[in-house]
Amino acid sequence: MQQSFTIPMTRRDFMKLAGLTAAGAMLGGGAETPKAMAVAPPAPEVDFSETALPVLFDVDVCVVGGGSAGTAAAISAARKGAKTVLVERGISLGGLQTQGCVFPCMPTFADGSDTPYITDLNKRMEAQGTGPMLGFETDTYYGGGRAQYVPEFLSLVYDEMCEEAGVEILYNASLVGAVTADGKIAECVVQTIEGLAKIRARVFIDGTGDALLARFAGIPAEKGSEKNGRNQAMSLRFEMGGIDVGKVYRFFTKELKDDWTRGMFAKVLEDALKQGKPPFLEFAKWKKNEAFFQRGVERGTLKQDDIVYIQAFTIPGKTDTMSMNCPQMPPLEFSATDAVSQSKAVSFGRRMMRRLAAFFAGNIPGFEKSYISREASMVGVRESWRIRGKYYMEAADYFKARKFPDAVCRTAYPIDIHDVDLDLGEKLKKGQYYEIPYRALVTNELSNLIVAGRCISASFAAQASVRIQPTCMSMGEAAGIAAAWGMAHGVEANAVRWENIPKSERSYVSEG
Repeated sequence: MQQSFTIPMTRRDFMKLAGLTAAGAMLGGGAETPKAMAVAPPAPEVDFSETALPVLFDVDVCVVGGGSAGTAAAISAARKGAKTVLVERGISLGGLQTQGCVFPCMPTFADGSDTPYITDLNKRMEAQGTGPMLGFETDTYYGGGRAQYVPEFLSLVYDEMCEEAGVEILYNASLVGAVTADGKIAECVVQTIEGLAKIRARVFIDGTGDALLARFAGIPAEKGSEKNGRNQAMSLRFEMGGIDVGKVYRFFTKELKDDWTRGMFAKVLEDALKQGKPPFLEFAKWKKNEAFFQRGVERGTLKQDDIVYIQAFTIPGKTDTMSMNCPQMPPLEFSATDAVSQSKAVSFGRRMMRRLAAFFAGNIPGFEKSYISREASMVGVRESWRIRGKYYMEAADYFKARKFPDAVCRTAYPIDIHDVDLDLGEKLKKGQYYEIPYRALVTNELSNLIVAGRCISASFAAQASVRIQPTCMSMGEAAGIAAAWGMAHGVEANAVRWENIPKSERSYVSEG
C-alpha cells in the first residue's frame, strides 16, 4: 500500500504557505514547475498473463467504469456498430450522477458545447419529467450543460440507452488487473460474484475516473497538486426531505438579505410559488450570510470544517426535497488517492452530515420537519490520478482559450479548486472557450487505450476545469466514436486523427 501523504503543519500554516506558492502550484505547470510531488508510482498489480481464468466477454470495445464518461463512451461505440461491454462496480450507471448524488450539472459557460449525446440524454430526461435546470437562464450561468439529472430516472434512462444500442452491462464487477502484450491491452481482469474473470477486447476505454485501467497497464500517472501533492477535497452528499422550499427562499432573501439568491432565482422561483408549482432554489454559504452559519460554530452545533463549503439545490420531481452539495471533508486530513484515508473520510463526512442536518432543521425556517432521506453511496472525488498522454493540458490552455484541430469538445468552466481561496486570474469572458484535444485522451505507450473523464492527461489546475459532468460526457462520447471508427478503418486508437473522421460522424467539430 502506498504511504499516505501527510503534512506536519497546522491549517493556518498551510494557508500561509499556499498563498506564497499559489502562482506555481495552482497554475499547474510550465517547464520550470517541479512535477515530483504529483508523479504517482505504478499501481500494484498481479501478473495475470498466464493465469487460466474464464473469459466472460470477447468484444470490440471494453469500457471500464460506468460513470458519466464511461457510459457515454459505451453507448457511442455501440451506436457506431462496435460490440461493446461496459464494466461497472456498482448496480447503476452514472457514477457520481447517480451514486454520488451529484444531480445538477455545472454549466460549461460555453455556448454550443452540448454534443449530440448530451442533447439526446436531455430529451430523454425531459420525457421522464426532468431536464434542463430552471433558473440557469441568467448571464451568470450562460452556456451548455444546464441540466439536473434525478438519479432514480437517470439510472433507468441509462439502462434503456444501453439496451437500445446493444451494450452489454456487467454490474457488480471491479477491475483488478490488466494483461498487456505488444504495446496493447489484451485483457482486463475483473472480480465478479463468480470470482475472477477476463474480458478480451480490441480497444479498451478507461472511464474509471481514477485512471485505474491505465495505471494497471503501466501508463505514467500523476496525482494531486504539483507543489504540495494533495488532491482536491472530497465530498459526501446527501438529500433532505420534508422541506418547505418557499419558506427557505423567503428566509434567505428577506431575513438574511441574501441578494445573490434573489438575483439568481427570484423571477423563476416567485412565479412558481404564485402558481403553486414546486420552485427551483439554490442556496449557498457566501459572504452575505456567512455570519449566520458561523453562529452555529460559536454555539457548538457545527464545527468550522462543516461550514467551509455549504450548497443545496431543489430536485425536480421531489417537491419537498433538497440535494446537499456538502459536506466537504478537509483536504489537509484526507486523501482521495489513499485507500485507508478515503475510507476514514467517509465516516468523518457522515458525522459532518448529521451535524449539518441538525443545524438546518433547528435554524432554517422551512427545515423544521426535515430529515435525511438519502446518503450518497459513493464519495464525491473531484480529482485523484491523471494520466500522462500524448498531449498534456495546462492552465494556459484555459487562460489562452486554445483551440485544437483534433478537439473533441469545448468548455469555459473555470479552474475550480476546492481547497484554498486563490486568485488564478480572470475567468474567460462570455463567448470565450477552450477545447480539449483527442491527444489528451490517448497515450504513446499503448495503442488500443483511450482514457475519458476527469483522469485525462492534464495538470492539477487544468483538471479542475475539465472535470465537470457535461465535459466528461462529451469526452466519453468522442472516445466511443474514435474507438469504433478506428477499428472500422484499421487505425489504432492512439493513432486516430480525430480531424480526419468525417464531420458528419464526429460529435464535435472545432471552429477554431
